[in-house]
Amino acid sequence: MNPYLSRRNFIIQTAASSAAAVCSTAVISSLAAERFVPPIAVFSKAYQTLKLNFDESAAVTAEAGLDGIDCPVRPAGEVLPERAAEDLPRYFEALRKRNLQLPLITTAITSVSTPHTEDILRTAKKLGAQFYRLGFIERQSDVPTQITEIKAQLKDLAAMNSQIGMVGLLQNHSPSGRTYLGGNLAELREIVSGFDPAQIGLAFDIGHALIVHGDEWRPHFEKLKSHLKVAYIKDATRAGRWLPFGEGEVGQSGYFKLLKQLGYNAPISLHLEFDWTDKGKSKTRPALVKALKDSSRVLKQWLAAA
Repeated sequence: MNPYLSRRNFIIQTAASSAAAVCSTAVISSLAAERFVPPIAVFSKAYQTLKLNFDESAAVTAEAGLDGIDCPVRPAGEVLPERAAEDLPRYFEALRKRNLQLPLITTAITSVSTPHTEDILRTAKKLGAQFYRLGFIERQSDVPTQITEIKAQLKDLAAMNSQIGMVGLLQNHSPSGRTYLGGNLAELREIVSGFDPAQIGLAFDIGHALIVHGDEWRPHFEKLKSHLKVAYIKDATRAGRWLPFGEGEVGQSGYFKLLKQLGYNAPISLHLEFDWTDKGKSKTRPALVKALKDSSRVLKQWLAAA
């Protein structure tokens, strides 16, 4: 103790220092609590452009600073459905060596009768995956009847999901030569209503929602948010152009604030829908890594600003 400091002043200063330390800790804790940093997994369909093997794919993911992959396990995908039991573990091992994860997969599954459904889901679950995206369903002329039929198929699939411990995801998709059921969010709400979100949930794609609904996407989202499980992120304009991250309208949509308010902490699936190859002139590994780094950097900026 300073000999020239009275006991009373010493007590006052000590108390003030302690209070300052508590306040500082509280501020740091508050800032930490406000950080919005869900893990980012790349939809690795982009890797098929370069025909990367599993080890190369894992290396690119690590080099780009991402947390894992959303693997296409479907016909013509990175992993073929009939090879899932053999190839998914091999892919996972390449990822694990680089401290990467396989939190979700993308499939062509639409019912329990889709070939290899149970093998795919049980294998993915063993490797730590929690979610799988269902296959697309083309929209037919009699939509009410089609929705009734689809819900009946999903009922059996939901039971299998519950047994295995996986969540099946329906994605909203804008027309792209074909029109998919559920691209209209009102239809998608009809499909998922009545299902437990722990069995049948939603992969909400804000880019496709902007294209289909414009500024009206938000009221639709409010009616669907109870089923939100995974956010699919790509940048787009309302006119339907896919652009590099930061050049479209997704960053100004307000979507990331909504995710933060909902306490979203599932993986984000990052999609490279723009032409990162410059019409094939830069179809190289460095160009792919650059596209991934640039995209994830902008995505993290959007998350930080939420």
